[in-house]
Parts: sequence; C-alpha cells; structure tokens
Amino acid sequence: MKVQLIAHTALPEKVVAAAAKLCYSDTGAMELMEGLSEERAEKFVEMLGTIGHESPIEHASFTFAVEGVSRSLLAQITRHRLASFSVQSQRYVKVKDFSYVTPPEIAADPETLTLFDETMQSCVEAYRKLADLLEERHYAAFRKAGQSEQEARKNAEKKAIEDARFVLPNASETKMVLTMNARELLHFFRLRCCRRAQWEIRALAKEMLVQVYPVAPALFAKAGPSCTAGACPEGKMSCGRMQDVRAEYAACKNISPVTGNAE
Repeated sequence: MKVQLIAHTALPEKVVAAAAKLCYSDTGAMELMEGLSEERAEKFVEMLGTIGHESPIEHASFTFAVEGVSRSLLAQITRHRLASFSVQSQRYVKVKDFSYVTPPEIAADPETLTLFDETMQSCVEAYRKLADLLEERHYAAFRKAGQSEQEARKNAEKKAIEDARFVLPNASETKMVLTMNARELLHFFRLRCCRRAQWEIRALAKEMLVQVYPVAPALFAKAGPSCTAGACPEGKMSCGRMQDVRAEYAACKNISPVTGNAE
C-alpha cells in the first residue's frame, strides 16, 4: 500500500477559524484571515472541537493518492459518500501486469498462501483468455461494419475487457485519488481506525491520519477511533483494549496518552 497526501487547503486551520468567526461577526472573511495568527487560529480551532461546532471544518479539504489497495477496499471506502474518488478503471485499462493484495492471515500459512496464489493466477489466465476470445469476435464484427483495422482493433479490445473483467477477484490491486474534507476525515477515522474495522482499510485510515496530523494538528487533535476521545461505542462488540488503542494513536501524533501534550 502506498499513501501520499498530495494536496490540501492552504492554511487549513486559519480558513476554518475565519469561517467559524464569520458566523458571529460583521467583518469580512479576508479581514478575519488577516487578523488571525497561526497560534490564534489553532486555539480557536481547538475551542471549536470542545463545543462541537463542526460545520466550519468542512472548508478544509485533503487529497490523497493511494496505490496498492484491493477492489475489496474500494467497495468499503466508497460508502463514505461525502468523499470524492477517481479510480483506475478496469473497463478502460487492460490488466497486463496483474497485481493483487494478499491478506496477512493467508500469507501467514504456506498451504493457504499456495491455494490463494494459484487461484489468483487462474483468475488472471481466465481474464486474458476471455479478453482474447472476445476481442477477436468484436474485431470481426467491427471490420464487417466498415471500421478500419486500427479503429476496429481499438474498439474491440475496449469492448472485450469490459466483460472479461468480471472474472477478476476482489484482491485485484487498484489505484485512486480521494478527497475528503476535515469533518468527513474525522468521521472516517472514528469508524475505520477502530480495531473492528477490516484490516486493510484500517491500515489506510491510520496512514492518512499520520499524514494529515502534522498539517493541521488542532483540526486532528482528537482524530482516531471513537475510544481515543471518549468511551468505546461498540458495546459488547468492543475489543476491550481501549488503553492500547489510545496509546497507539497518541504515538501516531507524538503526544502523551496521559497528558495529551506533545512529547
């Protein structure tokens, strides 16, 4: 898995603080921005977090490039409907060097790993065979319809992989660019950093948090699974390891899990 924060709102905490102040001021946003030092903006954002005034933090957005994740993860992350996604298409991009994600529990045992690898190879071989058979059939039809050789070949390949992709597994690697505003990121972290989240999306969420925190530490001071900022909401499904989780995410932010201050 590769995760990279590639863009974000400039001066995110000043933007959020100015937007929040505008709600209660007759001063314009630009003047409010000019009157805010980084320190004042940080303190104001921290205050917003304590009173639960979250709508202003939607004005700060963060964009990530993500590679080496599975189509299984894609199915989960796109449930976060307030995010924006651009995903490598299996409809338009023909699989050449087939790559896939292996779950750690499968990789840990030689017998399950062998079966998994053989299954992945079988899937990609079926994909290639289907793509070739369909392409030749479509090519003949397009040529008969009067298309040039080059045009017919291009259109035939596209139409072939459109259907051949149906045999590709959830483990297939994909790439995406995703953007979330800070409020949605906090929601995403609460759900997907939890130990009850599936391992792959949990790893992605943690890495995203590690990368956004230095950019806007006041905005993401309480970021992490729900239990890092309060009680565990999972009830009888709780992992029962809240202290360990809190220590883990305090370490991500280089803060003390006891005092909450930077170390």
